Amino acid sequence: MNVRESAVFAVRGVVANKLRSALTMSGILIGVAAVIILISAGTGANRSITDQITALGANTLTITPNSTLAGGRNNQSRNGGAAATAVNSGTETRTSQLTIEDAEALVDPVLAPDVGLVAPVVSPQSITATMNGATHTVTTFTGTSPSYLTINSNTVQAGVPFTDSDYLGRRRAALLGPTVAKALVGGDGLSIVGQTVQFNGVAFEVIGVLAGKGSQGPQDRDDVVIAPLTAVRDTLASYGNLSSIAAQATASDRVNTAQDQISAILVARHHVTPADADFTIFNPSSILETVNTVTGTFTLLLGAVAGISLFVGGIGVMNIMLVTVTERTREIGIRKAIGAQRTDIVGQFLLEAVLLSVLGGSIGVVIGVLVGSAKIGTFQLVVAPYSIVLAFVVSVAIGLFFGWYPANRAASLRPIDALRYE
Repeated sequence: MNVRESAVFAVRGVVANKLRSALTMSGILIGVAAVIILISAGTGANRSITDQITALGANTLTITPNSTLAGGRNNQSRNGGAAATAVNSGTETRTSQLTIEDAEALVDPVLAPDVGLVAPVVSPQSITATMNGATHTVTTFTGTSPSYLTINSNTVQAGVPFTDSDYLGRRRAALLGPTVAKALVGGDGLSIVGQTVQFNGVAFEVIGVLAGKGSQGPQDRDDVVIAPLTAVRDTLASYGNLSSIAAQATASDRVNTAQDQISAILVARHHVTPADADFTIFNPSSILETVNTVTGTFTLLLGAVAGISLFVGGIGVMNIMLVTVTERTREIGIRKAIGAQRTDIVGQFLLEAVLLSVLGGSIGVVIGVLVGSAKIGTFQLVVAPYSIVLAFVVSVAIGLFFGWYPANRAASLRPIDALRYE
C-alpha cells in the first residue's frame, strides 16, 4: 500500500469519529495558540520597553550629580552651592556638583572626539504657568541650550525653536509642550504661540509649541517647558550648579566610548577616582542590552510554560490513538491477513496521528496570530514569526512522537489474534 492509500485510510479514521477527533485536536490547538500568544506577549513587552528607552535617544548620555558617594579632595563649591548636594564621608564633606564649566569641557575634540553635542540643564521645581486666568502646574521645566532640542529629539510643530542668539542674549523665550499649551488656551494649543505666559510671576514669550511625544508609563512627556538656561537662571533658578548635563555621542556605536571619555574628563576635573566619582552617567544603550536579556529570558519562560500544554495535547493524541487501535483490532487483522505489511499499518496510524496534530496546529496558528496581534489597553502584543514556525513544527513532531507507539502496537498484532478479537 502506498502513501496515498495510507493517507486516505487516515482521513477516514479521523472523519469517522468527528467529536473525538475535534476534542483531540483541541489539545494541540490550545497548546499552539498558547505558545504564539505568550511569546507575543513577551515580544510585545520587549518592544514596548525598547521603544521607551529608544525614545530617550539611542546615542544620548545624561550626567547627573551623584549624592551617594564620598571622598576626594574637592570640598568647595565653585559656583555657589544652591543646587549642590553635600556628602559626608565621616572625615570630610565633599559637594557633588556639575557646572557650566564641566559641560563646556566635554566639548573637546582631543579629549572627547566621540562626544558630539552637549547641553547643560537646570530644572527648577514647582513652576506654575499662568495666562489670562488659566493656570497649570508644569511637571518638567527645563532650562538648557539649543543643543538640548537635538539631543532630546524635540521638534517644534508651531513657531520656532530658540537659538544660540536667544541663549546668549538671555531672552525670556519658552517652548511649551502640548499639554501645557492646551491647559492654558484650550483647543490644540497652537494659538498660544506669540503670547506671553507667566511662570511663577515671570513673563516669558511663547515662541513655539513642541511636537507631542505621548506618555511614558505614568509620566506625561508633553507636560514640559523648555527655555534658554541663561534666562531661567536669571529668573527661576539660582546661579548654582547644574541639575544635569545632556550629551550625544557622534554615532550610536560610539556611545560607550563617549561615556568613557566623559568619565575621564569629569574625574580629572573633580579630582576624584572612578571608584568614588561624584557623578553618574546614564547610558540608555547599556540599559537596553540588560532589558533585552531580561525580556528574552522572560519570553523563553513564557514559551516553555505554553510548551507544557502542547506536551499535554500530545499525550491526548497518544491516548486516543491507543483507543483507536483497540477499536480497530479486527480491521487490522483483516488487512494483515490479505497482505498488508507492517510498514503499511504503521504508516496508516502514524499519518492519522500527524493529521490530528496538523489540523489542530493549523487552527491554533490562526487563533494565536489573531489574538497575538491584539492591543490590550495601551499594550500591543507582537507576533514573532519564529513562534509560528516553532509552534507548528512542534505540533507535527508531537504527532509523530506520540503516534509512533500506538502505530507500532497496531503493526505488532498477529493476524490470528486480531481476527479473534471481539
